Amino acid sequence: MAELPSDGGAPLQPRYFPAKNGFRFGFFTLPPATKTRSERIVTATALEEMQEKLPGMMDVLEPDHPGMHMTDTVDFDVVISGEVYLELDDGAEVLLKAGDCVIQNGTRHAWRNRSAEKCVIAVTLVGAERKP
Repeated sequence: MAELPSDGGAPLQPRYFPAKNGFRFGFFTLPPATKTRSERIVTATALEEMQEKLPGMMDVLEPDHPGMHMTDTVDFDVVISGEVYLELDDGAEVLLKAGDCVIQNGTRHAWRNRSAEKCVIAVTLVGAERKP
């Protein structure tokens, strides 16, 4: 009989990005690029809400390169609707459209929605241990 990596119970210290051998499945929506500069300004209240609802997210976001982040996870991403540019560590960008899939292995990256439509992405994150 196979043993599963989890009994399905909530983790002791829930974080958005799972610890080694942990996992998370969910969806996230990137708003269209048509927002004005004033609509994009992040308030202290918004930051508090992000920390409450997505604990640990703020810890991985790079302040000097908005949206860029790197985590100790293997990410399985599927674009459900819309389109998005995946910006990679070397500055390369890949346009992904509905139905496209990407697997990232601890990659430094950012998501950029430059379209006038929202983009919905399904993601499965599997916690990993980064090797030197």
